[in-house]
Amino acid sequence: MDFIPIQVRQHLQYILPFRRDSFIVSFGTDANFNAREYLEWLEMQQVRFPEGFMLAIENGVPIGQLEVTRKDFVGKSIGYVNLYYLIPEKRGLGLGAELHAYAMSVFKKHQLEEYHLRVSPTNKQAISFYEKMGMKWLKPEMDGKVFRMAGKV
Repeated sequence: MDFIPIQVRQHLQYILPFRRDSFIVSFGTDANFNAREYLEWLEMQQVRFPEGFMLAIENGVPIGQLEVTRKDFVGKSIGYVNLYYLIPEKRGLGLGAELHAYAMSVFKKHQLEEYHLRVSPTNKQAISFYEKMGMKWLKPEMDGKVFRMAGKV
């Protein structure tokens, strides 16, 4: 798997369906997905942390997406995973570990020792993967719609 920087306008045909599908997988619906807001957010984030927003490519074809950045949490700088995404036919094949390894390399480069993400409590496949990667539960957020998990880089 290779990683290339997301070019928002050039990669619209991938990034919008990928992000929309992530809502469906996580929450059972894409009703709260706003494409315009997402694209604006993505463009801003890429300026702040360019190496964190990548398409995952296999044999020249986008099969996934990675969105990681740096955030402040309780007075310290941490890595933050906004999105690990693989298309449905590539899930369960061990490729998530490659997304994770790339994220960890970015966090290490920035000397971050801890990373967080939020996950829907109904997304059992993602939870299983995160736990396999050594992540631990921290706390519920957004009135229990998501849970914050943390891991060591």
